[in-house]
Amino acid sequence: MKYVSTRGAAPELTFGEAMMTGLARDGGLYLPASIPVLGADDIAAMAGLTYEEVAFRVMRPFIGDTFTDDEFKGLIAKAYAGFGHIARAPIKQLAPNHFLLELFHGPTLAFKDFAMQLIGQMMQAALAKSGKRITIVGATSGDTGSAAIEAFRGLSNVDVFILFPHGRVSEVQRRQMTTPSESNVHALALDGDFDDCQARLKDMFNHFEFRDSVGLAGVNSINWARVLAQVVYYFTAAVSLGAPHRKVSFAVPTGNFGDIFAGFIAQKMGLPIEKLVIATNQNDILDRALRSGDYATNGVKPSISPSMDIQVSSNFERALFEALGRDGATVAKLMDDLKTTGNFRIPQGALEDLRATFASGRCSEEETQATIARVLAQSAELICPHSAVGVHVAEDHLGTVPMITLATAHPAKFPDAVEQATGLRPGLPPRMADLFDREERVTRVPNDLAALESLILERTGRA
Repeated sequence: MKYVSTRGAAPELTFGEAMMTGLARDGGLYLPASIPVLGADDIAAMAGLTYEEVAFRVMRPFIGDTFTDDEFKGLIAKAYAGFGHIARAPIKQLAPNHFLLELFHGPTLAFKDFAMQLIGQMMQAALAKSGKRITIVGATSGDTGSAAIEAFRGLSNVDVFILFPHGRVSEVQRRQMTTPSESNVHALALDGDFDDCQARLKDMFNHFEFRDSVGLAGVNSINWARVLAQVVYYFTAAVSLGAPHRKVSFAVPTGNFGDIFAGFIAQKMGLPIEKLVIATNQNDILDRALRSGDYATNGVKPSISPSMDIQVSSNFERALFEALGRDGATVAKLMDDLKTTGNFRIPQGALEDLRATFASGRCSEEETQATIARVLAQSAELICPHSAVGVHVAEDHLGTVPMITLATAHPAKFPDAVEQATGLRPGLPPRMADLFDREERVTRVPNDLAALESLILERTGRA
């Protein structure tokens, strides 16, 4: 299995190389040269298996010879051993033909744990073989950062730097990033929004002298291994509701497009998905792009679903690459237009392909709060604002096919918004009950590439 860049000018890599590289050297994102397809019998055989067993069957074709079967099974087992639910990703029914996929039972109470816990195990195993040391730099709108820190804290051959937008994450999200005491963890509060954090991260990857000097590695959803790990729960959820013998649909609250792109990969692998519904909050660039054909940034408006406060959705590049028939040169031009002008026009053929694959919708702040309250009243389920965005948009696309909405975070990560909507303040699980008593360690940093690189060089001993 080889991996190619969405911009067509970087060398092909193995799975292990793509995982450790993150962003391609031409600025593109890695994808498999071809998508393995599972037959209906293969999918049907997943019924009744554990999450870990399904994970092995879904991901194994993508791994190549990076890990042996036994090694990979062991890494999967370690990755999910710390989850708080034995099913890992259980399903609950919200309403007739509408189901909620709970993805918040990992160590940091968000769906990012499914990918980050596994990528942490895989990177650690790969580094143990090579003896190398790496510097992980991540950008987060709230959940990726804490999941990455949880996965890599205390490891002797990894330094972790997480950029998050100062004042634009929930207090629980911030404290999950700033309270770990391990010396290899560095929480950096950047003056700007998430798009600024993500832009500086990409700048570091494109500054090859710096990138090579610190052994830069990425764990954002630009990393293919992150997307791959998220493909698994589409299979477990669909099979539990009757796939491959009947179709299912998914509604996904999304900002950076990685989670719903994992659903696209599951569909390409043979999972009978009828609809993939993009659910956006008031920062609705993805919904606007599908409706108008214009991908145009217009500034980030802070919301009660802050993990979705994004205008530059990195993984949309992967979807464009597929919709354009894997034309890397055209993707590169569109991405250059976005960087220089803040917008681009989706070519008509690609737009038609995207519309055939994805539906979309928008949820306002008021609708988000109303949905949290209504779901509690009707279904006795307390959901976070991001999950509420998904539920609201999903309800506009219900039909005869079961709809599964992804619940991406525990409501306790956003207690203020949930309390305002319902009058109930969700509590943290017992293992995190002392979160507000722990000492914080955080560095405020400017939105400046040179300053960031200087800080990282100093803290990694390479200055």
